[in-house]
Amino acid sequence: MTTVGFIGSGKIGSRVAQLAVAAGYDVVVSNSRGPETLAELTAELGPKARAATAVEAAQAGDIVVVSVPFKAYPELPVKELAGKVVLDTNNYYAQRDGDFPAIDSGETTSAELEQKYLAGSHLVKVFNNINFKHLAALPRPAGAADRSALTIAGDDASAKQTTTEFLDAIGYDTYDVGPLSESWRFEPNTPAYGIPYGGYADSDSTPAGVDAIKTAVDAAKR
Repeated sequence: MTTVGFIGSGKIGSRVAQLAVAAGYDVVVSNSRGPETLAELTAELGPKARAATAVEAAQAGDIVVVSVPFKAYPELPVKELAGKVVLDTNNYYAQRDGDFPAIDSGETTSAELEQKYLAGSHLVKVFNNINFKHLAALPRPAGAADRSALTIAGDDASAKQTTTEFLDAIGYDTYDVGPLSESWRFEPNTPAYGIPYGGYADSDSTPAGVDAIKTAVDAAKR
C-alpha cells in the first residue's frame, strides 16, 4: 500500500491526510514545529498515521504532499524528495511571501519555481484552490452524479497519472489543466479559485464536476 508523506499538516494537509487514511493509505505527517506537536492529529487519524520530521516524511512517502507557505519552498528537503511525486498545494500571496517579480509579471508560476528547486522530483499542483472545509465535505464514490473534480497541473505525465489515481481513491475526479506553466489558471483571483465549490470563504459546499471546473478554468485571464 502506498504511503503518503506530508510536509505541512495545517488545514489542507490535515484534511488530505484524513481522506488518505479513510481510503486505506498509511500517512506520515510533519510540520515545522516537530513531531511531538502532532500528537492530537495522529490520534485523530488513527493507527495508519505517525508523526515525523519533514525529512523523514519525505523519505517515507511514495507520494509527498507539500502544504507550506510558498516562501518556505527553499527549505524543502531536496535530496529526500528526489524521484518522488510531490503534490504542491501552495499559493503565492505577495502580502505573506514577499514579492516575486517573475511571478507578478507572468514570466513564470509559483509551481514552476518550486519544480525548478526540486529538479529531481515530479511536481503536480493540486488542492490549492479549494477551501479545506469543502475538501472534507465533497468526496463522493466513483461514478456518483455529484462527484466533484479537482484541478491538477504538472510537467510529468506519469506523476499526473499517479495523482489522478490518488484523487480517485479519496473521492474526486480530476481536471488536467496542462503543464505547470498553466497552473496560474486556478490560482488566487481566478474563477476556479474556490468559487465552483461554494466560494473560498463559504462554509456551505457545492459539488463541482469536470464541466464546471473546465468552464471556470477556461474563464481565467492573466
